[in-house]
Amino acid sequence: MSRVVSVPSVLDQDGFEEIVEETNRATEAGDGRVIYDTRRVRWVSPYGLVGLLAAGKVARERTGLAPSIERPESKDVRSYVERMDFWPNAAEVFDLPERSGRSHRESDALLEITPIRSHRDVHQVVERVRDRASAILQKKLGHPKPSVIQFSVMLSEVCQNVLEHAQADGWVCAQTYYWKERLGRDVVVLAVMDVGVGFQGSLAKEHARRYGDRWSALKALEAAFLEGESRFHDPGRGQGLQAIRRQVDRWNGEIRIRSGDASIARVPEWDDIPGTEEGLPEFPGAQVLIVIPAREERDGEGGGRER
Repeated sequence: MSRVVSVPSVLDQDGFEEIVEETNRATEAGDGRVIYDTRRVRWVSPYGLVGLLAAGKVARERTGLAPSIERPESKDVRSYVERMDFWPNAAEVFDLPERSGRSHRESDALLEITPIRSHRDVHQVVERVRDRASAILQKKLGHPKPSVIQFSVMLSEVCQNVLEHAQADGWVCAQTYYWKERLGRDVVVLAVMDVGVGFQGSLAKEHARRYGDRWSALKALEAAFLEGESRFHDPGRGQGLQAIRRQVDRWNGEIRIRSGDASIARVPEWDDIPGTEEGLPEFPGAQVLIVIPAREERDGEGGGRER
């Protein structure tokens, strides 16, 4: 018996929560193929796009069957999804009617969807974004030249976190566009996800005992994000997330990490998301969203979330 997950028309971080909830419902029985219906999607963010891969991977692992996917009807969405190399990555998760090669169309993305399986992948990701990051962060967003190096270091750290803590493969994706609704400025949106053991599972052996009954996904996120705790004993380990948080703060940006049934965020004054949340739909691994806005003196003009 097949079960349908209806993907919302706006597939961003809120839309991701909807497909997580529906994926959980669709896989409760543990058998039967899951179908992701994206036909009515009209807009998708990097976080939503990578989130769809993550949800499909979870459905596949829970049911033992590759889920299928109904492609978007919107020409704009289909074009964007193709440019972001969604289908070659989706072929490793979903049951597609035909194998899709990488897009040869010109992309304005900072980084198309890229799998993270090894340290070599991380190095290649950083190399790939170097020139694009320079053009986007300096020329489009108005950040000083050192920001390119700082962004590369941050990107490397957040991808390394997947390898060192998730014990599973992950994906990374980054895009720049004009964000009318919240800022009226250009932003870079970076999404990094995995469906591994999550922060609670990664830190449990070293830190769960001292929390006792209070140990939870949120406590694990607070320990890593605010206190720099790590599952490793090596001096200096666990500081990566704190360094990322400080750097995002200097850019007046936003970072949100979701894991298990909880999330934690560095919230700038231009947004109103909760600093912490519990009771979210349960989902394995860790999902990271980083938003870096253009400097205020370079406010953009125009309308809509443009690609």
